[in-house]
Amino acid sequence: MALLPRGRRCGAAATAARRLLLGTRARVPGSHVCNQYTSGSLTEEKKEFLQSGPDLQDFVSGDLSDKSAWAEYKGNLKRQKGERLRLPPWLKTEIPMGKNYNKLKNTLRSLNLHTVCEEARCPNIGECWGGGEYATATATIMLMGDTCTRGCRFCSVKTAKNPPPLDPEEPYNTAKAIAEWGLDYVVLTSVDRDDMPDGGAEHFAKTVSHLKERNSKILVECLTPDFRGDLRAVEKVALSGLDVYAHNVETVPALQRKVRDPRASFEQSLRVLKHAKEVQPRVVTKTSVMLGLGETDGQVYSTMKLLREADVDCLTLGQYMQPTKRHLKVNSS
Repeated sequence: MALLPRGRRCGAAATAARRLLLGTRARVPGSHVCNQYTSGSLTEEKKEFLQSGPDLQDFVSGDLSDKSAWAEYKGNLKRQKGERLRLPPWLKTEIPMGKNYNKLKNTLRSLNLHTVCEEARCPNIGECWGGGEYATATATIMLMGDTCTRGCRFCSVKTAKNPPPLDPEEPYNTAKAIAEWGLDYVVLTSVDRDDMPDGGAEHFAKTVSHLKERNSKILVECLTPDFRGDLRAVEKVALSGLDVYAHNVETVPALQRKVRDPRASFEQSLRVLKHAKEVQPRVVTKTSVMLGLGETDGQVYSTMKLLREADVDCLTLGQYMQPTKRHLKVNSS
């Protein structure tokens, strides 16, 4: 199982999954831990790469490049009762700008496409869209509109019982946009669409199909909803030709009802991931857990064990950041 800190949730997680598939030796942004990986879809070279990669200690003992940013900080770092903490300087980001950022934004608007980067108000949008050290831009396309049928307490995406109907041209337009960007790895995600019989599984499958028709070498990751536990919908996406099947359990089992919409559950999410692997053993399965919602170390370890027993290949871990005052506060206890 590969572990990745989730400070740069989408971009770094996508990079980790890509390296699992490509076997490149460049370090993942942040850090990751690779334990024994037994999937038959990996070559011996890729397995060796995972075994010899950086470990958790490389992450937890890493030195900050500029210690002056936090050593001289006089503000509070732990919230007192009734207080709303201000972000310290090392957590603040610059206003997004740049050629790559503008190119992606203009393409998305012209084709009426949405991204989770924008809808979830991700603070790293400028870094991902603008490209990092090697100017490799990453965007996570959000299919099926910008309005979700669920209301999780950590998420700032718009919600409604009956969102607008799907755009039938979206699968084609998505493939067209990605082809123009020249990406070799793309992440497709979506809002929950409980108003649809299959939860939007067919829409996912069509998008993957169009992408593979335009570029058979592109690697496609689908970060899907739980489809209300409908395993036929899960199977439709898992067999669509994608390379990574991702679905987030979000938090430890004990905090599911507090954090997620009541229609979601840890057990249901685990069945989704397990079934995707069963129907397509060659696919890489991936999930994410947010930290900072009040979970204990023991609960995190138990969750990791349950995911490994379900044959989940990749786990991303990262810091939860409260998107607005209406959402759950960060809890470090």
